[in-house]
Amino acid sequence: MAHPVPSAPKRTPLTASMAHAQAQVGTGHHPLPTVEEISAGGVVIDTSLPSLPVAIIARYNRGGRLEWCLPKGHPEGAETNEEAAVREIEEETGIAGEILAPLGSVDYWFTVTNYRVHKTVHHFLLRATGGELTIENDPDHEAVDVAWVPLLDLGKRLSFPNERRIADLAREVLPNYVPGI
Repeated sequence: MAHPVPSAPKRTPLTASMAHAQAQVGTGHHPLPTVEEISAGGVVIDTSLPSLPVAIIARYNRGGRLEWCLPKGHPEGAETNEEAAVREIEEETGIAGEILAPLGSVDYWFTVTNYRVHKTVHHFLLRATGGELTIENDPDHEAVDVAWVPLLDLGKRLSFPNERRIADLAREVLPNYVPGI
């Protein structure tokens, strides 16, 4: 009587990486260390204009590609995420703002030469209170351009899907904080 021969399990990216990890256990090879990073920033809106423009920055990624994104950066010293968001937005865009509401957090992973980074970015909705659009005060010189973009067009301009979701949320909750919008 013939018995069916079991087939080997299908190799997928997940099973392949699991097999690679298991093979490394006996060799003394360790995966890259992980570094946790926190940033804060958000959507700063000029509520005095009907188009509700939002200040965003452009920067070059590691591959040399220009990316339009929401301003953000690391808290310094004992700063809260809210304080860091206000400071970073003003440094990177020249626009001072006051926080109206939290918009949630986004986290993602990326790898640099010798370690992996798990980054969490806390986003806030801010009303612009003053300043002039400029990148001249960015201490890291990360921003290469800055622009006002109407809130309704923001999703088309931002490079990252997670930031487009934050922009959608800002548009959704703004009427709760600014009457008549």
